[in-house]
Amino acid sequence: MHNVVCIKQVPDSAQIRVHPVTNTIMRQGVPTIINPYDLFALEAALEVRDRFGGEITVLTMGPPSAEESLRKALAYGADRAVLLTDRCFAGSDTLATTYALATAIRKIGKDYRPTNLIFTGKQTIDGDTAQVGPGIAKRMGVVQLTYVAKIRSLDLAAQTIEVERRCEGGVQVLQTKLPCLVTMLEATNQIRRGAMADALRAARAQIVKWSAQQAGVEDTSNCGLKGSPTVVKRVFAPSARAERAALVEAAEQPAQALIDAIFSLQPKLEPDLAALARDARSGESRP
Repeated sequence: MHNVVCIKQVPDSAQIRVHPVTNTIMRQGVPTIINPYDLFALEAALEVRDRFGGEITVLTMGPPSAEESLRKALAYGADRAVLLTDRCFAGSDTLATTYALATAIRKIGKDYRPTNLIFTGKQTIDGDTAQVGPGIAKRMGVVQLTYVAKIRSLDLAAQTIEVERRCEGGVQVLQTKLPCLVTMLEATNQIRRGAMADALRAARAQIVKWSAQQAGVEDTSNCGLKGSPTVVKRVFAPSARAERAALVEAAEQPAQALIDAIFSLQPKLEPDLAALARDARSGESRP
């Protein structure tokens, strides 16, 4: 059993800065952390290894400083860390990122062991697109299981996995063949405290570092800004709202009086809710 976990070193969201010309995130001089959503993916991979054995390779693409995040992942218990770093990757959008990561995952499967599961977080806190996990699955031609809350079962003999996936209005139970890609939902587990032995191993571990050529990237025009069709037209902070929140005293008031008070403060709310109710009723009556 070999699982690959894709993580990302992201700037602390409270101190993000944007380049005024390229409109890309400026990472120099900004404290960095492992993308919090990726820690749920890492813990899920660790739990799978606890039950079925095997090994975990952690992969990230970024500048040389991203080695720090990989060492933290090793301290949590991962077996191997691969850093995909090259100047030609700078400024990659999700399309270019998935191209590079998918290429690296294929090489990991050839150089070490075939990959059974690929784990990612549902999204990152800097881009918030939730596109990288599905993009990797598309490029590799494997099934994607997104917004997974729980891995219910894993049958290595049959090479199948069954998961619970959160969706609008409920939970889906899905089963598919391995290999596949899983994006983990937040708050589905809690990253463990790494053992002292893992912390010592992480401190002296050799991080595998691949350039674009070493990772097997054949066409660097698909990487970095050259391979990124996404155009950011403008970056701005939302303007502060002029109105203040109103306090509605709920004590000793019947429910209808409280509702009337809310509708008086928000006159557009009542017709909007009525329209939603009509749409819901019409949808239920359709064959």
